[in-house]
Amino acid sequence: MAHSLSGERPFTAAAPSHPLPALRRWLAAAHKAHARRMALKALLDLDDANLRDMGVTRQDILVALTAPARSGHMLHRAQARSAQL
Repeated sequence: MAHSLSGERPFTAAAPSHPLPALRRWLAAAHKAHARRMALKALLDLDDANLRDMGVTRQDILVALTAPARSGHMLHRAQARSAQL
């Protein structure tokens, strides 16, 4: 089989020969996402005064739950916004 570009390889050549490390990475990412969701949900159990002391609102936490990959950044921005007031 001839390849038109020197860097081209057939799809099978790019497939990982050991899927176990990929599975471990996926499981670690799933565990991290679950832990993040549980931590955010635990914040929802706090009363409004405690949340205000931390510089976030209940709405900030609910928004962070909808975008789990960016939740840390979103809460940090909320804290910064609260500190400016």
